[in-house]
Amino acid sequence: MRYTLVADGTSDAVLLPILTWSLKRLAVAPVYPQPADLSRIPRQPNPEARLRAVLDLYPCEVLFVHRDAEGQDPDLRRAEIANALHLETIRHVPVVPVRMTEAWLLADEAAIRWAASNPNGTQDLHLPGIRRIEDLADPKRALHDALTMASGRNARRRSRFPVHRRVHWIPNYIDDYSHLDALPAFQRLQRDIRALIEELAI
Repeated sequence: MRYTLVADGTSDAVLLPILTWSLKRLAVAPVYPQPADLSRIPRQPNPEARLRAVLDLYPCEVLFVHRDAEGQDPDLRRAEIANALHLETIRHVPVVPVRMTEAWLLADEAAIRWAASNPNGTQDLHLPGIRRIEDLADPKRALHDALTMASGRNARRRSRFPVHRRVHWIPNYIDDYSHLDALPAFQRLQRDIRALIEELAI
């Protein structure tokens, strides 16, 4: 299966390993992910035109469309995505974390420590319990703080720690995302993917 991910920002490319794992979990193989580089697409008058331009540039079997709920009702975001694609025949799956994508990366302390290049560190990263991560007001800040703390650097050297780049390293150290099944937004994503696979099998 070839799929395209349209995300809110470049940092949300960390969703690719999660989506690929989710598909392979359902015995989909092979899987060919491709992130849509929106900088290659001229400014469009509306979301519908933008997604049409994405499909022209990144043809695929399935389109994953990411939107952070940012504390609003996730169903509103899903409806916005559906409305933007109502004229398209492409199969699509909305990807709507409750706050931000970074919340899902907060659930793996070992991966954060590896991404910080200090896997044996013992610093308290002040990570919330998995059932609380979607309640955080600013999961991006929490993740950046955890990565910086995990690096073990002193205050002076922390200012030079490439935290934005290291966020992208975290999925390299995660082989199994099933621990996220405890989160309602992740459960919804898995149900939507499963429904898509069942539809494709008809």
